[in-house]
Formats: sequence, structure tokens, C-alpha cells
Amino acid sequence: MKKTALLNSSLSQLIATMGHTDGLTICDAGLPIPAAQQTVDLALTAGVPDFMTTLKTVLKELFVERVVLAEEIKQYNPLILQQVTDLFAETAEQQGKPIAIEFIPHQQFKAQSNQAKGVVRSGECSPYANVILYSGVPF
Repeated sequence: MKKTALLNSSLSQLIATMGHTDGLTICDAGLPIPAAQQTVDLALTAGVPDFMTTLKTVLKELFVERVVLAEEIKQYNPLILQQVTDLFAETAEQQGKPIAIEFIPHQQFKAQSNQAKGVVRSGECSPYANVILYSGVPF
């Protein structure tokens, strides 16, 4: 049995195949996902698993160099935004490399998300709880 925190085999396999600058979207229950895009759907019921738990678990496995968030999160979900920015600061310190944070309009976010290597759907039901993580290299 795996020793690390991530037990979901589909998500573990997706992260293992990511290369430098590949994108991985972690999203709430409502973000539209194209049928052809590789998806790991973790949503069980409203709020389970929540966005932050999903993000924290992925960050234990994936080295991230930059992230993209929807500009609208600043106005409509400041609590999640604060938790996310704190988590990225902590993760950057652990990695020993900075994580760049970019904000773009939600419509542009959706289009950019469609270009990601994969999507992880959580059960989160709060607005704009979505992020695109771009893989870095730990060396």
C-alpha cells in the first residue's frame, strides 16, 4: 500500500505523468469540464471532499511553480482566497522555490483550464474555488 498521503490511484497516476509546466486544475463541483479532458472526479456530495483538503493533498505530491486563480475569487470568496494564498506561501517555503500567483477573469480561467493536462473535481460548493497548478521541477 502507498505510504504517502495520496491514496486515490487515478489522481496519483495523473500527477506522476506531469512534466514541467503541465497544468492541473483543481475545481469546485460546478466548473464545466470538457468530456474529452482527463478528469479525476472526487465529488461525493456537497462539500465532500472540500476544495482545501483536495488542494492540500495534491500539493503534498506535486511540485508547483505557478498557479492561476479567477480574479472574481477576491470579491466572492475571500475566505478561500486567504487560505489558498497562505497555503501557497507555506508550500513555497517547503519547496525552497517561489510559487507565482496570477489572477485572470473567470471566463479566461475556464478556457485556460480546458488546456490543462487534467482536472480534479472536488465537492466544493462555494464560488470560484478553482485553481490551475503548473508543475515545476524540484531541481
